[in-house]
Amino acid sequence: MTEPNNLSVDVVIIGAGIGGLVTARLLSSQGLSVTILEARDRVGGRLLSDAKFNLDFGATWFWPGESRITKLVSDLRLETFPQHTSGDAVYQTPDGVERIQGNLIDVYSSRFTHGAQSLAQALADELANGTIRLDEPVVQIQSTTNEIKAITSKCVFSARHIVLALPPALAVTSIDFTPTLPEQLFKLARITPVWMGAITKVVAVYSEPFWRNDGLAGSAISYVGPMREVHDMSGPGGKPAALFGFAPPTNVSQPTASKEVLLEQLVLLFGSKAAEPKELYINDWRHERFTSPPEVERLVTYQAFGHSAYSVPQMNGRLHWASTETATESPGHIEGALAAAERAANAVLNSISDE
Repeated sequence: MTEPNNLSVDVVIIGAGIGGLVTARLLSSQGLSVTILEARDRVGGRLLSDAKFNLDFGATWFWPGESRITKLVSDLRLETFPQHTSGDAVYQTPDGVERIQGNLIDVYSSRFTHGAQSLAQALADELANGTIRLDEPVVQIQSTTNEIKAITSKCVFSARHIVLALPPALAVTSIDFTPTLPEQLFKLARITPVWMGAITKVVAVYSEPFWRNDGLAGSAISYVGPMREVHDMSGPGGKPAALFGFAPPTNVSQPTASKEVLLEQLVLLFGSKAAEPKELYINDWRHERFTSPPEVERLVTYQAFGHSAYSVPQMNGRLHWASTETATESPGHIEGALAAAERAANAVLNSISDE
């Protein structure tokens, strides 16, 4: 067996989702050498968009008042457009489907014209060549008095600091920490939910936004399922035309809803034209092993989001957290990932300045 290579860098960031990419942006701008280790073959994490239609299978929106993402979008000169909200909403109960005048489901929000993953790609494009190493999952983190190491099957990375930009529950189930993390922190990480981790996102693409012609907003709340929420996911000007829904599991390891059942629900909500989409995407985030640990559905302690323990550097002050679940502001949103990245980057910079 070939011995892994040994490399040295100021900061190793584990995860090339939005939290990891922004952390790298902040640290590299201050002259630090940074390497991002990403288990997948792409950047973006839970920012995942279809290349054909620019429709989102993960994060979709950002909202007014979220200053970090608003500024970042402006700095990167990304195109955005407002979420469609006009029209009537529908509600589905065991008694049937009811149309409600107006749309009390959706609020004003913004979308990425070229899909949310375009934000991640724009950040990746800013970084120096070689900063991001894809297909390189970290299996172990080792800490000594003077350094901390991230170990993959290909390489050992010695660093001054490591930033964990992945969900805490995934980190503690997929990475061996030597020495082990404090027991209370380990227990906290194990029960912290993974945002979107237990959700199936369904995207139906149509030849036209027929629901708008019927005076509907494309928004629905269902107390029956399998999709409990549905929203308009059409692009600018209604092109491409699309609806999307969130389908949470009702039981651990429950199979993803079938195409037939999902289309049956869309027909009940929006009429017969919903039966024949051009494309139907069913993305179950439970099956994304680099997002969700096994039985992610069991993680429901949402008060663990933004816990103060995630703000305390570990392993001799060299290990930091930078995923949206660890943010004290807007956890679960892209804004939350940016807040966590900002906190982690500042902690690294402050520590290095004190050395």
